[in-house]
Parts: sequence; structure tokens; C-alpha cells
Amino acid sequence: RMQRFILVRLFHTVIALWAITVVVFVLVRFSGSPVDALAPAEGRVEDLIALEEYWGLDKPLIVQYFDYMGKIFQGDLGDSYKWRGTTVAELIAKRLPATAQLAGVALLISIVIAVPMGVFAAIRRDSFLDSGGKGFAMIGQAVPPFWLGIIVIWIFAVKLNWLPTSGKGGVSHIILPAITMGWFQVAAIMRLVRSSMLDTLDTEYVNFARVKGIPERKVIWKHCLRNAAVAPLTYFGVISAAILVGSITTETVFAWPGLGRLILEATLSRDYAVVQAVVLLFAGMDIVGNLVVDVLYAYVDPRIRFN
Repeated sequence: RMQRFILVRLFHTVIALWAITVVVFVLVRFSGSPVDALAPAEGRVEDLIALEEYWGLDKPLIVQYFDYMGKIFQGDLGDSYKWRGTTVAELIAKRLPATAQLAGVALLISIVIAVPMGVFAAIRRDSFLDSGGKGFAMIGQAVPPFWLGIIVIWIFAVKLNWLPTSGKGGVSHIILPAITMGWFQVAAIMRLVRSSMLDTLDTEYVNFARVKGIPERKVIWKHCLRNAAVAPLTYFGVISAAILVGSITTETVFAWPGLGRLILEATLSRDYAVVQAVVLLFAGMDIVGNLVVDVLYAYVDPRIRFN
């Protein structure tokens, strides 16, 4: 059953990725031609036509799409229009580590802060700690990342002069953007952990564990949290996508040289090849992440059955 489930999911993954290539390919061309954005104002009409022919933009859209897909199957993401002489694969390979580093630290901060907060809020239900946690979650999910980034820069970099305002360097450079990127996820994970813990605390097997004399701390952190982790684990697939998409605004605010900033620069210059490749990469990570989560979900909760 598990093998069949994985095969079906893989088929759905391929279909979803193909649909994304079509949508992105069409949408980026609605923004206009990269020749208009990158060519000098004094450029002659003949030069512009020559550029379109060189980049293959003079061909019908259907022909351009099949050329693009043919290169994709060959592992060729194309050449950048904005960064002349540089392939899209080289740009992604250069910027991906920075985004992965930032996303990893942001996710780690989210888990380390959110899980204990959710557990303690559930244990102290309707207490001041629980009310404070719920208030923190509401604020965290209501604050836009770009606004939070500006605020933390103003407080910790400008007023207090504790941390750098932007750029990529040492450990101090990653603290503010990682907090900004992970803030929303702290609130979301905390609410999920709290809700799942409340559902688990009053179950029969938890009461039985207490009757057996198992220490309360072990009951909560081993028995309850393990079963309550099913819902947050499922949400991790959504978190991966949210963090990647959030990297666009966060990296722009903090001038972080990652994929988020790259796709913004490519969009402004109508660099079709870069935008298509980065969106496809983000979508692929999201879909694969959800596939892995679905499989892990089955192992964590043996009650699940796949038909």
C-alpha cells in the first residue's frame, strides 16, 4: 500500500510541476519583453530585433515553450538575460546556499521557541501563560514580515547598534533576517502544538501512563508530545514553502544575497529564464517536502491507512 501511495504521489508531483511550468511561462511573458527592460534607450530598432532573434523571443509562444521544456529535460536551465555570460544554473548554485542557510536558521529558531511555548500553554490551559501565548500567536501571524524586518532593523541595528543592518557576513548578520523570517512560523507552530497537546492530554493512554506512576514530565514530553507532533509535522510541508516565499521580502529588506533577492531582481528586469527556474525550484521543493511529510505522517501515526 505504501509503495502504491508513493507512486501515485510521484505521478501527482510530475503533473503539478508540469502545470507550474506552463503557468509561469505564460505569466512572465505578460510582463513584457526583456529587450525593452535591458536594452539601452538609444538602441536602434534593428538591434532590438537582433536581440529578440538571438534569445529566440521572435518565435511563437508554443515554439518557445517546447524549446524551454526540451532544455529542461536536458538539464539546461538556459542563460540569463540580465547577467550576460552567466547560466541560470550558475546563478542558482551561487545564491542557493545563502537562502538555505537563512531558511535553516529561521526554521530552527521557530521550532526551538514554538514547541516549548505550545507545550507549556497547553499544560497551563486558561492561565496567564496560555493567554500570553495565544496573544503572541495572534500578533505573530498578523505582522507582515517586511514591516517586522524594518522594525527590528530600526531597534537593534539603528537605535541599539547591536547588530548589522543588512548584508551577509558573520553570525551577527543572520540573526535579524532569521528572526524576521521565522516569526510567523513560531506563532503558527505554537498554535498547532498547543491544540494537538490539548487533544492528547486527556486521552486514555495518557491517563493510563499516569496511573502506572510514570513521571509527569516523561508523560508530557514523551507520550503526549510524540502523538501531538502529527499535526505540526504535517504543517512542515507548508512551512518549507512559506519560508521560501518569505525569503523574497526578507532578503530584499536585509539585502541578503539569496534566491529571494535574485528572483526579485530577475522579475524587475524581465529575465524569463531566471524567474522560471527559481519558481520551478521553489515549487519542486514545496511539492517534494509535502510528499516526504505525507510519508512520514504514515509512519508517525500507524492508524492512517492508504487505499
